[in-house]
Amino acid sequence: MADLVTDFDQDAGPSPAQPVSGRGTRVLIYSHDTFGLGHLRRSRAIANAIVQDRPDTSVVIISGSPVIGNFEFDSGVDYIRIPGVTKLPDGDYRSLNLNVELDEAVGLRQALILQAAKAFKPDVFIVDKEPTGFRGEVVPALDYLKAAGCRLVLGIRDVMDEPALLVPEWERKGAKEALIHYYDEIWVYGLKDVYQPLKALDLPPHVEERITYTGYLRRDVPPTPSLTKYPKITKQPFILVTTGGGGDGDDLIDWVISAYEADAELEQPALILFGPFIDRDKRRSFVERITKQPKLDVMSFDNKIEWLMKKADAIVAMGGYNTFCEALSFDKRTLIVPRTRPRLEQYIRAVEGERLGLVSMLSDYKKPRTPERMAAALRSLSSQPRPSEVIVPGLLDGLDRVQERLKALTTSTARFATVYHQAAE
Repeated sequence: MADLVTDFDQDAGPSPAQPVSGRGTRVLIYSHDTFGLGHLRRSRAIANAIVQDRPDTSVVIISGSPVIGNFEFDSGVDYIRIPGVTKLPDGDYRSLNLNVELDEAVGLRQALILQAAKAFKPDVFIVDKEPTGFRGEVVPALDYLKAAGCRLVLGIRDVMDEPALLVPEWERKGAKEALIHYYDEIWVYGLKDVYQPLKALDLPPHVEERITYTGYLRRDVPPTPSLTKYPKITKQPFILVTTGGGGDGDDLIDWVISAYEADAELEQPALILFGPFIDRDKRRSFVERITKQPKLDVMSFDNKIEWLMKKADAIVAMGGYNTFCEALSFDKRTLIVPRTRPRLEQYIRAVEGERLGLVSMLSDYKKPRTPERMAAALRSLSSQPRPSEVIVPGLLDGLDRVQERLKALTTSTARFATVYHQAAE
C-alpha cells in the first residue's frame, strides 16, 4: 500500500467527524467518467434517489464529463466539474481540453477532489467503479475522509470484466488492497444470482461481508418532458437504436443500417440515436445512408432519453449498464448487441440477461456480422416476451436498497477514525 496510501500526519490532519446539529446529511459522489455517459448517468440516478427519499440531504457529484451540464438534477443535488480526460483508440488516455500532459491533468483533478472533500465535509463518500479512482486520483481524499470518520462506499456495476482480465488489472492498480483498506461497504448494483463481479478476487471473508447486492437501479421518466422535437417516425410503433454516449457504437449503427439496406421487407421503422461522442466523419456517413432509407430516421442526442425509451415499441442497444436498467424499468423488448472489445462486460451481461429471458442477444463475438442476421433479429423482436413476463425477485430494487444502506450508515453512531489509525500503524 506504500504506493497508494499517502503518509498521514495526525497533527495536520482532520479530527474525527462529529454530527453537526441542524445540518442535513451530506453525500459526495465520485463519478468515474473517462469515457461515455454510463458512470455519470448512474451517479445521477443514485443522487436523485437519495434526495427524493431524504429531502434534507445534499449531494455533490464530482465529474469530468464534458456534458454533465446538459442533465437535470433534483433539488439538493449539484456537481463539480473537474478537467476531463479521454480514452484514445489505442487504449491510452490524454487530457480532454487542457493543453497539459496527462500527469499534470490528473494532479489537478486529484487536488480538486481533495479540496472538495475538505470543503464539503461529507458524511458518506460514494466512489464509482474504481477503488482508487482514475490513476489513483481519489486516494488522498480517501485518506482524509477515512481519518475524519466519513463512511466510504464503493459502488460497482453488476459486471466489471471477465476474471482473466479483471484480476491482473486490479492487482496492477492496487485496487484490491484499496478495497480492503478503505471501504466500509461495497454496493454491487445487480443481483448475486445473476453475476458476482468480484468473486475472482478472492477477497478476505471480512471484506466479503461488506458486500451488498442491491439489485438493478430502476429508472423513471424525468419529471419534465424532453424539449427535443421527435421525428415523425415516433408517431407509430418504432424500434429505438441507442449506443449510449456514441463513442464506441459505430459497429451497431452500421449493422442496423445494413439490415434495412439489405432487406426491404423489414416493416417496423427504427430511430437511431447517435449520442454526443460519435465521430463526426462517421456521423456524416451514417446520415447519408439513413436518408436513403424510408424506414430509418436519426437524432443526435436526447438528455432525457427515458421519455424516448418509454415511447419506443422495442430497443436495440449495446448492453451498457444504464441501458439494461432502462430496458427492464420500461418493460421493453430488447435486443442487446454487446461490445466485445476492449472488454467483455457487455457480452457477459447480455449472456446472463438472455439466460434469464429478460433480453435477446445478437453478437459478432464468434459469428460473422451479416445484414441478414441483424434483419432476422429485428424481425423477431415483435414476438419476444417482455421483461415483466419473467419473475426475478429483487430485480429492480437497487435504489431502494441504496436508500436503506445510506440510512443505516448515517444513523449509526460508530466512527472509524480509531480503526484507521490502528490499520496505519
